[in-house]
Amino acid sequence: MATMYNPAHPGRILRQYLGELPVGQAAARLRIARTTLSRVLNGRAGISADMALRVAQATGTDPRLWMDLQIQYDLWQASRRKRPRVQPFPKAA
Repeated sequence: MATMYNPAHPGRILRQYLGELPVGQAAARLRIARTTLSRVLNGRAGISADMALRVAQATGTDPRLWMDLQIQYDLWQASRRKRPRVQPFPKAA
């Protein structure tokens, strides 16, 4: 999987799939709380495996697409934060 430069949060992409469908109706179709979907759409929550399965079923896409989008977003965000220096593991004999 190639790393994207500053990838979009998957919620932003999901918002495009919703089109003019109100968040409350979309949440009802996904059988989740409106606040849960709103948090994803606004980038305040990520797409879980369960959510990826629901969204994939509702959009006719593959759940791996949604998980890959989330992973790319998470890795990019993590790479931008300061992390402690780690030591490599010893080589196996």
